[in-house]
Amino acid sequence: MTVVLITGANKGIGFETAKQLRELDYTVYIGARNVERGERAAAEIGARFVQLDVTDDASTASALASIEAAEGRLDVLVNNAGVLDTSLDGPAVLRAFNTNVVGIVRVTEAALPLLRRSQNPNVVTISSSAGSFWAANNPERPEFSLPLSTYAATKAAATMMTLQYAKAYPEITFNAIEPGTTATDMTADFGIGRAVEETGRVVVQWATLERGGPTGTLSDENGVLPW
Repeated sequence: MTVVLITGANKGIGFETAKQLRELDYTVYIGARNVERGERAAAEIGARFVQLDVTDDASTASALASIEAAEGRLDVLVNNAGVLDTSLDGPAVLRAFNTNVVGIVRVTEAALPLLRRSQNPNVVTISSSAGSFWAANNPERPEFSLPLSTYAATKAAATMMTLQYAKAYPEITFNAIEPGTTATDMTADFGIGRAVEETGRVVVQWATLERGGPTGTLSDENGVLPW
């Protein structure tokens, strides 16, 4: 049974990914800050819940310790938790980087000992083409005029962390993905995005990657993206 942890999975893309992986009979842990919401989401799809705040070291360590005690290993980590803040001031930028970048490091570092016990360890980070220098400098791309400076910067950093982890741990698959613009709470103010079910299938494609597949990439559903 493949064991998966998805951060920020009580709603949106994370929840849909968890739902689709449960349909494949994976053992799925929903990580969420809010206990009530996390437990309700897990119960709805037959998943398991761990309280996990990616901005808190103790919470992260406790969540991974719980998975270790129950499963002994982790096969797939999906770094999904993220925030989008259009404010451009010091506190807002710090909060965004703490969740979108430092949070990835916290969880990945805590998960590494369990991933090393897997026969096919796989880490998928939900990044964005908004963080691609190629896309942001291309007038033909929507990222060229995207008014989300901080979000774009955090996603550029998230992709770089993915690349560096892939180089540091070649025995583990690490990929960052552009999941596609999706209608979630995060994008509600913009009124854009496709159905979450479509995006969930993209994430699942990478979460179920066979051993020996690509690593150290930023990709969307059509293949590797320049960045």
